[in-house]
Amino acid sequence: MTSQQLFEFIGNHPFLVLGFTGVAGLLVVTEIRTRLSGMKQVGVVQATQLSNRSNALFLDIRDTADYNSGHIPDSVHVPLKDLDKRAAELEKYRDRPVIAYCRSGNRSNSAGATLKKIGFENIYNLAGGITAWQSANLPVSK
Repeated sequence: MTSQQLFEFIGNHPFLVLGFTGVAGLLVVTEIRTRLSGMKQVGVVQATQLSNRSNALFLDIRDTADYNSGHIPDSVHVPLKDLDKRAAELEKYRDRPVIAYCRSGNRSNSAGATLKKIGFENIYNLAGGITAWQSANLPVSK
């Protein structure tokens, strides 16, 4: 494609180009947020292995209604908005890997910065959140 054809395409399809630019921008912002949070991304298989081999803690950061509708068995529930205030409750888990999760894995990335600030080092984000967990037919408690 020549530069003339490229500019012609852009001129003929401004909304398509704008949409593509927006999606690309969101992907870049999400990647930057993930890297700054200090969290490693893990899928459900890796999370299960961390739980079984290293006694990882699952930290559910969703609101109470979502937690009550179904959560990973033995997970600890601390809503994201309360994480700073309730940090002392998590002290006893400091030496364990922590896998934070929400519905889809986006909000739980935000938990990483808070956990890092209070001294946690082995922090993970469950990619896809509880949705990915349920899609893999893994157990859920109510």
